[in-house]
Amino acid sequence: MSHYYRPGRRRYRGVWVVADTLRGVTVEFRVSGDVFSADEIDEGTRLLVENARVPEEGTVLDLGCGYGVIGITLAKAYPRLRVYMVDVNPRAVELARVNAKHNGVADRVVVLHGDLYEPVKGHRFDAIITNPPLAAGMDVVERIVREAPEHLNQGGSLQMVLKKGADRIARVMDEVFGSHEVLLRKKGYTILMAVKR
Repeated sequence: MSHYYRPGRRRYRGVWVVADTLRGVTVEFRVSGDVFSADEIDEGTRLLVENARVPEEGTVLDLGCGYGVIGITLAKAYPRLRVYMVDVNPRAVELARVNAKHNGVADRVVVLHGDLYEPVKGHRFDAIITNPPLAAGMDVVERIVREAPEHLNQGGSLQMVLKKGADRIARVMDEVFGSHEVLLRKKGYTILMAVKR
């Protein structure tokens, strides 16, 4: 795979491929025009992947995974991690499954179709990491925060990147978790984290 590596999007064997190096690993993703950020890995996702606090082992949920950038990169960078990925878009789920296999992590990545936490009912994670679907509205982002504790282990964290509404979501995190931390503010993005105590 790395033999063909070039950053950015290109056509390879009839499909569009986005390639990059994130968190010290080279990743390639098959993409199509009907998924978010098909031309390149968007800046918010890139900042989140590079700056998230990731457990060395355990389970992580990539919520709203798209074609799989966050979950697949983390699975590749942390070989003892098991990653669950969820998206409501069937095409994104299809691509994420293909990309998990293509990047050699399909044995530790579970890709599920459904709305937010519904496909992972009963599961608990050491971290939930998300670039939430702002196009769906801030109510959906709030729901992600409010429902997170029932899907986190003690000491587990919710981490998300936001381009707008960070102050509002920080207040919700304080209400739900008791506190929040700003991991990064850069290029108009804010990465927030809240920990289940």
